[in-house]
Parts: sequence; structure tokens; C-alpha cells
Amino acid sequence: MTTLSLNSIQLRHDHVLMTHELLTAGYDDRDITRMVRSGELHRLRHGAYTFGALWKELDQVERRKLVAHATLRSARSPAALAGPSAADVLGVPVWDMGDTTHLVRLDQLANRRKCNKAQHRGSLLVEDLTVRDGVPLTSGTRTALDMIAIGDIAHALVTVNGLLHAGETTPELLQRRAAGMQHDPHTADTGIVLDLADPRPESAGESLTVYLCWAQGLPMPIPQFEVRDRNGRLIGRVDLAWPELGVFLEFDGKLKYERYRRPGESVADAVLREKQREDAIREATGWRCIRIVWADLFQPERTAARIRAAFAARHRLSAA
Repeated sequence: MTTLSLNSIQLRHDHVLMTHELLTAGYDDRDITRMVRSGELHRLRHGAYTFGALWKELDQVERRKLVAHATLRSARSPAALAGPSAADVLGVPVWDMGDTTHLVRLDQLANRRKCNKAQHRGSLLVEDLTVRDGVPLTSGTRTALDMIAIGDIAHALVTVNGLLHAGETTPELLQRRAAGMQHDPHTADTGIVLDLADPRPESAGESLTVYLCWAQGLPMPIPQFEVRDRNGRLIGRVDLAWPELGVFLEFDGKLKYERYRRPGESVADAVLREKQREDAIREATGWRCIRIVWADLFQPERTAARIRAAFAARHRLSAA
């Protein structure tokens, strides 16, 4: 058995080790099997590995990205990351799309799907491709349109809004490129998604709440609405608002308070500050506040009824 240490191997920038690289470094198949069993190596896919310690430190998104890099390096034909795999690299939200790596084939041969890998064939323009950190992938605009083809309206909207918010595409670019893809039979929802698309939502939960409002026939809210006092001073910004109906909505995702904690502030401090902000907005406007969480999105009829009840209660108060 070889006594070489993994510490002697330098990971590439994508943190992927291929079998041939391990063999070149002096390891044999038995060494690789032993290191996988011991946890020194983690198998990303057939013929591709990373350090086990590194894998344990990664979150779900970073793990998907690492597997995607390994899949791309293993591809037997020219390819680029696409759809949710491209969106991960672009740093925008992907909601509930599984762990399959999506590639677009650059040789325009037939689509293929197996072993957690989906290879798509499509008509690509030069503007549809980009490179990030040495990794070829579809552009923000093409990624958005591919997400519409791959997923349903809700799943696509999460990522499309994220791409708009990140500045990776614009409504004008999406409309122009979509016009050139009208022949694609999987883009029947394109018009709906592009009508709903908005760069203002700042999270997947906010985008899904907008979708819920549309699907349930509710008035469409204004995302990230700024509330000001009579002197124009900013009191706060709310996730979604219906100013004409006197109601605003806050989406409490599990990472919300962690993400917006100030230096030295505990989660409890952040929750208290959020409550004070809500009180200040209600006192200044007289509006009603609705708070929803992820579970509410999976009970759309019930959640829509709560929102309608808030509209009705605010109307009764105004009429009194």
C-alpha cells in the first residue's frame, strides 16, 4: 500500500480531483477505495473526488456546485452548465430542483439523462454562454429562459427574479431572447413568468408569495415597499405591500434574522428590532401586518384567505 499523504496533493480551483490525477500522484485503485471508506476522500461522481473534510464544511448549494464541476470535467462532449446548475454558479436562488446536474451540449447532439446528469440540446447563440471562474455556463438571460423550460411557473420565477435582482439579465433581454425561442415546445409558460418577473423580491420566499397571490387571484403586491412618514423620512421597508388596501406582508424565512443581524447582535436582538420596526410602520400608517412562513406557502388557499381577511378587516376599520 502506498504511504503517500493526500496533503501532498493540491486541489484545483474547483476543488475536484479526478481519478487520473490521483493515479499520477502515485495512488492506485485500492488506495482510492481505502481513502473513500475512511472519509479522507469523498466521491462526487464516478471518477471524481474531493477532500472529505472540505465536503463536510459545504452547504447544500456549494455541494451541488462541486458535483456540477466534477460532472462538467467528466463530460465526454463539449458542454456548459445550464439551468439550475448555472444559476448556482451565478449565485441566485434555486428552489427545490433536486441535485441533478444540468448541462447544455455544445455539439447539438441528442439530449441524454442518467446518473443525476441531464444533458440538454438547444440552439445556442454566442450571447447565451459565459465563463465564471473558469467554468463555462449559460448566461443569466439564457439560464432564466432554460429554467422556464425545465420547471413550472413557481420554480422558474424564483430563479428568474434572482437573476434580475443580481443584474445578470434584464426584462428587455429576456423578452428579446425569448422571441427567438418561440419554436421551443416547452416554453408555453414563458409569457406568464416574464409578466410576473420582478427584480425587487430579495428571496425565494418573497417570489413564491407573489406567485401565490397571482395563482389565488389576489391583488398583486408591491415588493420591497418603502414606508415613509409625513416628512418623507424612511421608517422601514416591507417585503410586500398593498398600500391602497392598507396591508403589508412580511415573509419570515429561516435565514432572515441570521442574514440581517448587525455586528454583535444576537438572533433575539434581531427579532426584537424587527418587531419594533413593524410597530413603527403600523403606528405611522394604520396598516395591518401579515406574517407568513414557508409552511404557509404549501397551504395556498388557507393563506390567501388570511390575506383576504386582512383586506376586509382593514376596510371595515377605514369605514368605521
